[in-house]
Amino acid sequence: MLRKLFVVFLLAGLVTLAGAKQRKPLTVVPSVDLSRYAGKWYEIARLPNRFQRNCVGEVTAEYTLVANHQIKVINECRRQNGQRDRAEGQARLANKNGPNSQLEVRFAPAWLSWLPAVWGDYWIIALADDYSYAVVGTPDRQYLWVLARTPNLAEAIYHKLLQQTATQGFAVAQLVKTRQSN
Repeated sequence: MLRKLFVVFLLAGLVTLAGAKQRKPLTVVPSVDLSRYAGKWYEIARLPNRFQRNCVGEVTAEYTLVANHQIKVINECRRQNGQRDRAEGQARLANKNGPNSQLEVRFAPAWLSWLPAVWGDYWIIALADDYSYAVVGTPDRQYLWVLARTPNLAEAIYHKLLQQTATQGFAVAQLVKTRQSN
């Protein structure tokens, strides 16, 4: 019995490893003008995640450039009871020698910022030339957000972004559209 259990776990591990090796690296936009990227963004859709499970609508993110490649982040959403949730954090370059479209964010207290585990990937994988929409994801394909400068995004653009992100390995069928008030 133990031998069978060991073989099952071994095979599951090998399948997982094989799948991870087959996945291509996440392609990001080559560069971002962070001063143009700053400002208010409306969440159009997202992959479900634990830290937004109480958000039922009106999800926004406000980015403010505060220092050399440092960004203040304020995320807000409306809860079922009508109250607003607010999370304040910081974003920074993930790699000083990498593209500035690869950021990492932290919402934990600043005194914990020395811990690598409090930083999460925030990679910009699509960006309109006029900075009217963006798609942000993580290299493990577990997190994905479609953002726009306005509460609504044209369906044609939205579907184009879904196709682009699907080719990068994201489970776009699981995306949840965000309710925004106009």
